[in-house]
Amino acid sequence: MYRSFFGFRCKPFQLTPDPEFLFMSKVHKRALTYLNYGIRENFGFILVTGEIGTGKTTIIRTLLKQIPQEIKVARINNTRVTPDQLLSMVNEDFGLETRGKDKSRMLGELTDFLISHYAEGGRAMIIIDEAQNLSPEILEEVRLLSNLETDKSKLLQVILIGQPELSSTLSRDDLEQLRQRITISTHISPLGREETEDYIKHRLKVAGNIENVRFEKGVMDVLFEFSKGIPRLINIICEFSLLAAFTDRTNIISLEIIRDVAQDLANERPESRAAALNVRQSNRETDERIRKIISSIHLRLQNLEAGINEIYNALNKIGGYKNCMDGTGPHKNENDPGRKYELHKREYLRKIMFRKAFGKPVPSAAGNEAHDELDEGIKIIQHLGKKSFP
Repeated sequence: MYRSFFGFRCKPFQLTPDPEFLFMSKVHKRALTYLNYGIRENFGFILVTGEIGTGKTTIIRTLLKQIPQEIKVARINNTRVTPDQLLSMVNEDFGLETRGKDKSRMLGELTDFLISHYAEGGRAMIIIDEAQNLSPEILEEVRLLSNLETDKSKLLQVILIGQPELSSTLSRDDLEQLRQRITISTHISPLGREETEDYIKHRLKVAGNIENVRFEKGVMDVLFEFSKGIPRLINIICEFSLLAAFTDRTNIISLEIIRDVAQDLANERPESRAAALNVRQSNRETDERIRKIISSIHLRLQNLEAGINEIYNALNKIGGYKNCMDGTGPHKNENDPGRKYELHKREYLRKIMFRKAFGKPVPSAAGNEAHDELDEGIKIIQHLGKKSFP
């Protein structure tokens, strides 16, 4: 859509892993060098790990173009399979018939094929992509396949490519034999800030026109911050930025364009959507807790009001609320039997009020606090106009 506007011969930031666009960063160059060396020396197992979108598949496609013709390759991409299905896919990729054959027969025919091919001066290799999905059981089956060898050489070479979880799986105690057979292991990490800028310029150059796209100062910083140096994310944000610039009929990727695109893409990321859902869920849970607290307070106030009404009516019959609660009744002397009776009655009524309000007796060690809470409750009810007290 924008190719002719920018003068590109092809889209510079397509997501398809294309060896033509491979950017030889420090880690990519090291990985490819290790792979070529391991294949040349016919090491049994080679391990390549890296985060999603760091260029593992592009590396493998580049490698496949460099592998000598005498090496037969079976490439496995679907790794959510059973051991029998994996063996069947390997045989099919080597051109062997598998229909109607059990595991034992397929394994025997694979062995015959490997020996025959080796006798003709050839070698065989299995490349398993997305290997982090393989169960420990299947990884052990793969190890057993690698046992096929002569006195001097391996008949079958295996390259495992996967996300970092693969390394965690291989660290299991029951996979120690497989782990010991991994002769070469390399990890493809994200690009640094300077490499990210070089990567973008490299792809523009390969696409045919590096001069017709300009980046405002600070744009590369935003690109790196958004992508964290992961090539696939760099491709995505650059693709949409070029489209936005084409819509505005400009060849300048401005800070405004890159920030708008980054914001839109951030909102579409699975982790962003999950975070938004978590926030909404958290808000709902908070609202529910608040609702329950308010409901509980309302119920307590209702109970407290009912208890106070009951006590107030009873007090009206024995001299009034104030006389009973503040000790201003006719018995002023504390040693007076009538005074002691009034104090006892006041304490008894307070306990009744607490029980009515909170549904439990006054704690023995918290009498004063309970009295204060009840007095505060009475003030609240008065303030709300629920009841006027003498």
